[in-house]
Amino acid sequence: MATIDDVGLSMYREMVRGQAAEQWILRLIDGGEALVLYHSARGQEGVAVGSIAPLRRSDYMFYVHRGVGQLLAKGIDPVELFGDVLANTAGSTRGLGAGIVHVVDPSVGVLGQSGTVGGTFPLAAGAALSAKYRDSGQVVLCMFGDGTANRGTFHESANAAGAWKLPVVWLCENNGYAVSVPQSASTPVADLATRAAGYGMPGVIVDGQDAIAVYEAVDTAVRRAREGEGPTFIEAKTVRFRGHFEGDPQSYRGDADTAALERDPITLLADRLIEAGLATDASLAALAAEADREMERAVDVARAAPVPDRSRLFEGILA
Repeated sequence: MATIDDVGLSMYREMVRGQAAEQWILRLIDGGEALVLYHSARGQEGVAVGSIAPLRRSDYMFYVHRGVGQLLAKGIDPVELFGDVLANTAGSTRGLGAGIVHVVDPSVGVLGQSGTVGGTFPLAAGAALSAKYRDSGQVVLCMFGDGTANRGTFHESANAAGAWKLPVVWLCENNGYAVSVPQSASTPVADLATRAAGYGMPGVIVDGQDAIAVYEAVDTAVRRAREGEGPTFIEAKTVRFRGHFEGDPQSYRGDADTAALERDPITLLADRLIEAGLATDASLAALAAEADREMERAVDVARAAPVPDRSRLFEGILA
């Protein structure tokens, strides 16, 4: 298994790229250029990047609607990402990505999202069944939130994945809230990973603020899936720093949440890299500055693209 020496700096770079992209998206929203309902991933960067690092380019990923770091880490072109945010022809969906941002690029394994919460579970199980049937060696990473884990589609898909030993990793980003509803009010168990036993798969709990710990947990699950041993359920306990969506007043949050905000996953990884002698404050600041310049250039290119004409609405319609 790779160590912090091998993957720490590249993961930090992906974390600041995702953070920079998010800041540019918020500027586009504030300026009225992007009409999207955005769900910030600030505070959850350790899960987004730590979970993608063990994957191959050909592996499949179904993302959550929280942030964009996992998309960039999997290989989505930033110009395509901002084109989808701006709903123009530079986007991966050539104009169909806005609203809640939808991005898809099968060439890097990003197979998109569902139109409804929980719809990706059967899609992930189907993609994993395809990989197993074709003996392709691919693994599927399916990301979702703790509230989504209560949907019936999860239980049906987890049952099939366990019974058929499908190469899928179920990754729950548990930030403790389903929109504004605390987990304790909607779920009878404190640890969602305990549900894994009912479907014949390992259940793993990991500190989602620790990107290296997430990497190690997902890497083990990916190796297991690739060797034909079936699925794993990973529960990454994390903290959402901003509201469920931009504009959320967050009146439902308490003092315990405020204390948790002190564990910033980007700062935690930076401290470990500096302590290990792999980076300095100056070198990490340079990575962040380069990430911001990269995203600014991508925004400029995406802004110049036209919006699609009405015929785009009818492409891909079968009946």
